[in-house]
Amino acid sequence: MKKLIQLENVKRFLQLNCREIENARFNLIFYDGDKEQVRNSLQRYQNEDGGFGHGIEPDFWAPTSSPMATWAAGQILMEIGAEKTDPMVEAMVGYLVSTFHRDTGMWDAVMPANNQYPHAPWWHWSEGVQENWAFNPGVELAAFLINWSDENSEAFRIGWDSIDKAVSHLMNQAEMDRHEINNYQAFIKIIEPFKSELERKITHSYDAISEKVLSLAYECINKDVSSWNSGYEPLPLDFVDSPSHPLCERLGTLIEQNLALYLNQMTDEGVWDVPWSWGAYPAEFEVAKMQWTGILAVNRYKQLMEFGYLE
Repeated sequence: MKKLIQLENVKRFLQLNCREIENARFNLIFYDGDKEQVRNSLQRYQNEDGGFGHGIEPDFWAPTSSPMATWAAGQILMEIGAEKTDPMVEAMVGYLVSTFHRDTGMWDAVMPANNQYPHAPWWHWSEGVQENWAFNPGVELAAFLINWSDENSEAFRIGWDSIDKAVSHLMNQAEMDRHEINNYQAFIKIIEPFKSELERKITHSYDAISEKVLSLAYECINKDVSSWNSGYEPLPLDFVDSPSHPLCERLGTLIEQNLALYLNQMTDEGVWDVPWSWGAYPAEFEVAKMQWTGILAVNRYKQLMEFGYLE
């Protein structure tokens, strides 16, 4: 299949239309950019309490801190290899410690403040909404705490407390939402250096947990290629980030078919349209849609690079 060589066009599109944070990430990944530029762009979304807000997740615009917005920031901090001594990371860890629910092992996925600002309907807060989210994003937040805190700290203890409950939840599921699976996939990656610690603290082995996540991911994927253009479907590349991923062998030709779909769906500008809408706040959604266009572009070009589609 033809290699993609249009990164300059994509870079120009991002510069003209998208947020500074996506431009900084794109430059870092593809043009040997500066990690500090990414960090500085990210810092603008952090509040004094250490949490993040201000629409860093473009589908809800509350400026106040939330665990979900903090999760979005944490993913970027992981991407740039931020150290636990970074003041931004230390403040974020403090926020997560202060917002943890010890009874459930979770963090609130949706906050009441969302309702006061433009947001997608799935981010609307109502009583009991947490039941729909379970350990999305809690299991990944817990992994952040293990990765970015000292062994004898309260944050470290909270991280393992949450992970214990999250693993128990995982092992009892016959199916799971794609986004929660992604959180568990990230958890598996982050926690690997702490595998021996995990196996001392948790009743299930690292390999058993990993296999359970892979199994849930495989079952979640829509394998009917003819329906892939019909909407917001869980596709192979929503769960696979490189040719070395263990799901590649199980999925076989579906990986190449998904890559071909991405190439076919690419616009003339070298980006992708957003396959969802809010159904409300039409003017604000147009802004959010362009922000998501930037996020999708960065993330998909990372995948295409891993699969050898970029020169």
